[in-house]
Amino acid sequence: MADAPHEESPIGTRGRPGRGTGSATPSSAARSLAGTPAKKAAAKKAAPAKKAPVKKAAPAKKAAAKKAAAVPPETATPVPPEPEAPAVQIAPKIDVPTIGNPVEVITVTPGSVEAEVDPSELVGATGESEAAQAPASEEPTDAPVDEPHERPAFSLIVNDDPEASDDGSSPQGIPLADWISALTHGARTVLGEDWEAKAAELLALVRRRITGDYEIDEFGLDPQLHAIGMAALRPLAEKWFRIEVRGAEHIPSDGGALVVANHSGTIPVDAAMTTLIVNDHAGRALRLLGADLVFELPFIGELARKMGATLACNEDAERLLAEGHIVGVWPEGFKGIGKPYSERYKLQRFGRGGFVSAAMRAGVPIVPVSIVGAEEIYPLVGNVPSLARLLGIPYVPITPFFPWLGPLGMIPLPSKWIVEFGEPVRTDAYPVEAADDPMLVFNVTDQVRETIQQTLYALLVDRGHPFV
Repeated sequence: MADAPHEESPIGTRGRPGRGTGSATPSSAARSLAGTPAKKAAAKKAAPAKKAPVKKAAPAKKAAAKKAAAVPPETATPVPPEPEAPAVQIAPKIDVPTIGNPVEVITVTPGSVEAEVDPSELVGATGESEAAQAPASEEPTDAPVDEPHERPAFSLIVNDDPEASDDGSSPQGIPLADWISALTHGARTVLGEDWEAKAAELLALVRRRITGDYEIDEFGLDPQLHAIGMAALRPLAEKWFRIEVRGAEHIPSDGGALVVANHSGTIPVDAAMTTLIVNDHAGRALRLLGADLVFELPFIGELARKMGATLACNEDAERLLAEGHIVGVWPEGFKGIGKPYSERYKLQRFGRGGFVSAAMRAGVPIVPVSIVGAEEIYPLVGNVPSLARLLGIPYVPITPFFPWLGPLGMIPLPSKWIVEFGEPVRTDAYPVEAADDPMLVFNVTDQVRETIQQTLYALLVDRGHPFV
């Protein structure tokens, strides 16, 4: 049978692609239609170029080298050179006067649209600029570094000091040796040359107070707290009131004694100063006799008892004197400290003389004390009796500064003080039953009062102006 006429098959339907009779395959035809790589590159150039956002600005020579390597040299067509994009300029290190450390200033100059740089892309996770790690441009800058440049779009300060803080500032601080030297000098100034022993004693006292390792006597005196109170009052007496003490040799160094003084000053500051003087000049704790109101006040009553005060009654006074304590009493009471400034240094009534009876029964001397200067610390110019009755207190003081200046009005005025201890009045010559004789008790009370009053007049003349 004769062979059937050969029908020419369509291209690509017989044989294996790319092999056999040499007829064209789809892959070879497609390549022939597409043309050479040079034609492909020309087609890409002819197509409208899409502008891609530039993330990083590279030097112009580096970009040209990349373009030349992308096109084969034998088929490359001449491409017009692109304008150089403004690159990131890295200025050399300069010194910033406000910090004192060398820093790198990276300045980005505003340029064309293709060379725009986002400032947030310049700083990496480590805080260092990526542009600072790129090689510097070989082309020299037109203007020298020292000359002022045009204000850049923004400047990024990079501190290369490893000891600098996060905000770029140098570490600031005082060396530990300087702290120790300053504290040592301050302690020596306040406590004296033997400040180490005194500081150790103070620390031991604090430890005992915290642990409860301290004692009080049967009347409530706390010796440790008493010492602290005296140390706190001493600068006030020496620097503020400038107290001058006279007749300190009349204070008995041992045995019982009754100290009787005039009372003034709106607030009983004179009692605190007398306690300090007896402590410093005789080395003894003055046991104060206080009114009932003192121990009824919150905090004040407890503090007064720990400082050595006790209730002003004959039983407690006689017991303290019999045990050899030195006792202080202010017979004028609230009438003395609450009298107006116009009646200053005029003694009020000394009561019924109960303190004299207690001294006679114990057979101890009576030491009269005259205090000049307390009248001027709070000049009393008025009172509010209705408010005082409502509050249950003897008086509500009005001074030239209180209550007009508020808390500032409670600061005592720095008046000059003179405290004189008179010659003791002996009571041991009287018989025991003399304490029950009202006429004798009244005569001794009047003698003590007149001694104090006459001494006040003499001290006022000696002192002169109260604030000089």
